[in-house]
Parts: sequence; structure tokens; C-alpha cells
Amino acid sequence: MFRGVVTDVFFDLDHTLWDFEKNSALTFKRIFAKNGIDVSLESFLEMYVPLNLAYWKLYREEKVTKEELRYQRLKKAFDAIEFPTNKPLIDKLSEEYILHLSSFNHIFPDTKEVLEYLMPNYRLHIITNGFEEVQHKKLQNAGIMHHFDVIVNSEMAGVKKPNPKIFELALEKTGASAEKSLMVGDSLEADIFGAQAVGFHTLHFNPTQDLNHDFCKIITRLNEIKTVL
Repeated sequence: MFRGVVTDVFFDLDHTLWDFEKNSALTFKRIFAKNGIDVSLESFLEMYVPLNLAYWKLYREEKVTKEELRYQRLKKAFDAIEFPTNKPLIDKLSEEYILHLSSFNHIFPDTKEVLEYLMPNYRLHIITNGFEEVQHKKLQNAGIMHHFDVIVNSEMAGVKKPNPKIFELALEKTGASAEKSLMVGDSLEADIFGAQAVGFHTLHFNPTQDLNHDFCKIITRLNEIKTVL
């Protein structure tokens, strides 16, 4: 499908290669135990996961700051399960969450196999909305940093996906052309629509199979990339 057309493959990181939900749950388990937070982790995550996604959407849209995202997603999750907190506790947990998150290194099945498969024939890169101080540690600890030539994050670009400027910066830094570039990501809005607006080819990674659309090809496992590249 893209063989002979694509020279550069750009990946999103969280929820695409790096298993954010699994690593995030392990991080909360660690910091709750460390701080004596006696709550059901399952009940907390049931509230936190959708709140986190909602706040990341607001963050992409420049409606909240990084600080507001980090604080409010925790505060509202604890409020939802009626666990009493205060600002110093939330601030402490927020800092420890970021500190410990990248120490967990679960990646999606087939990640390393697919990257090894692609490396001989394509240049591989990352475009991420994640925070700069965390993303490099995630890649290093997961043992996949060496696969990527260029890593572009939203703090470096000054904007977040789906803003075209972050994709244009990625093209500038890599020397790639949009018509020979493929974006692989889990977010229809941020990764697929954002990249398409700049002229990239796109591949939607949707492991939960919760979306069906005709905007581009959908894969549910990363090793399906081998069928198109």
C-alpha cells in the first residue's frame, strides 16, 4: 500500500508504541502505596482515565495549561470517588506521578519487532504531545530510543497535534516530504486529521477497536504495518 511511496515513518508515542494505560496504572499503584493513599486503584482509574483523556483534549486545544492538566485530572478523580485531598497532597502526587511514570517500560505487543523490520528501509521518527522531560526517558527505558532519528514534541514546537505547525516542524527537522511520509497514531483527531491536513499518509492504530471509519486504513495490532510497508 505504501511500499515504494513512503521514505519516513512518524509514530505517536503514548497509546501507540508505549502502553500508557498499563504504565500509568503501575505508577499510581506505586505512589499510592508510598503515600498511604488507601483507595481502590480500580475505582480511581475508572474515574481518572476518561478525565485524563478529556484534559489532554483541552490541553491540545490550548484551553488548559500543563499545570492545570496535571492538577485537575487528579483532583477531579479523587473528588469523584469521594476521597478527601488538599492542594499540597495533589501537588505531591502530581510530581511523583511524573517522576515515576517513565520508570515503567511496557510497550505494545510487536513494537520492537516492527521497528526492527522497518529500520533497514525507512527512517523512523516520533511526533508526540507528551512532556519533553518524560518522553525521552520513556523511549530509553523501553529500549527503543535507538530506532528513531528525530523526536519532535509539542513543547519544542510550541503547539500540539493536531496543529499543522508541529508536523511542519517534524518535516523540517527530518528533511522529509509530506507526500513521502506516513503518520502512525492512535488519535483520530490529533494524529490522523492533523497529519492529513499537512499532506501525510496516515495509518490509524486502534487496538481497542472502538472506532470504524473510512478516513484511512485502521490496524488493531502493530505487526499489521508489515502488510502496508
